[in-house]
Amino acid sequence: MNYLDFEEPIMTLREQLDQAKEIQDKNDLDMATTVEELEVKIQEVIQEIYSKLTPWQRVQVSRHPDRPYTLDYIQALTDGDFLELHGDRTVKDDKAMVGGLGELDGRPVMFIGQQKGINTKMRQYRNFGMANPEGYRKALRLMKLAEKFNIPVVTLIDTPGAYPGLEAEERGQGEAIARNLLEMCQLQVPIVCMVIGEGASGGALGIGIGDKVFMMENTWYSVISPESCSSILWRSWDFKMQAAEALKLTGEDMKGLGLVDDIVPEPLGGAHANREETFATVKNLLITELDKLQKLNADKRVNSRLRKFSNMGVVAG
Repeated sequence: MNYLDFEEPIMTLREQLDQAKEIQDKNDLDMATTVEELEVKIQEVIQEIYSKLTPWQRVQVSRHPDRPYTLDYIQALTDGDFLELHGDRTVKDDKAMVGGLGELDGRPVMFIGQQKGINTKMRQYRNFGMANPEGYRKALRLMKLAEKFNIPVVTLIDTPGAYPGLEAEERGQGEAIARNLLEMCQLQVPIVCMVIGEGASGGALGIGIGDKVFMMENTWYSVISPESCSSILWRSWDFKMQAAEALKLTGEDMKGLGLVDDIVPEPLGGAHANREETFATVKNLLITELDKLQKLNADKRVNSRLRKFSNMGVVAG
């Protein structure tokens, strides 16, 4: 198990718990009382730490290496009944953007999301979840396919940003993202978007226009990462904690500003602490929201979506 720097007290207690269990097994001693006390103490410490996370600590939790990624969610939500679709029919298949058809509680759903990769080799293969233009064009192709067959769309957002390479700009990164924003605003089928990890910049927004937009409890959504913001404003990454505070990037901040609809609670200790509970919570929410949205007339749904995003922000005269 991996631990973040502020989780060191939890790690120490769990090491003590493992030692107590090992002594009990090897020496046939009754350590039940000690084990029970340590287990209670661990829960208390986790509760204390996670009840007062700073914005920067939430950013760290969103990047936790044990945290479930898009394909983990899709496999759990569809019980493994998922058909991945590939390619944008123009350039190639972008491995950072995944999508395809799956059944959610008996109903067909088009799932789309960024995939970071679970180890160094896979992260390189997935380009660390940073999609190229063909990734956004693949996402749009799948959305239009879903619209053709009246299938709702669920997007799972987890990216440090769209790929900023020269070749991506040459192939029209900005245009691809802008096209997605335009098309998603007008898509005739229900769209539910959920930030499951990092939601950075246009890379996240490129699949982030929906009838409902949710954020997991320990995620962030912002125009720029705290590190990049710090490097621009202070010419150093050393002020990333202050940047995270100033960016108002947590779920509570975003909901307070009216930029997301709600926050999805995570198990104590983060989504990685209890994956099954996390998947069950997300599955129940998606079923409920899709049921509500599918009862609405398509034109009414689109008009409501347009009003929702048009009302964001402040216009100064």
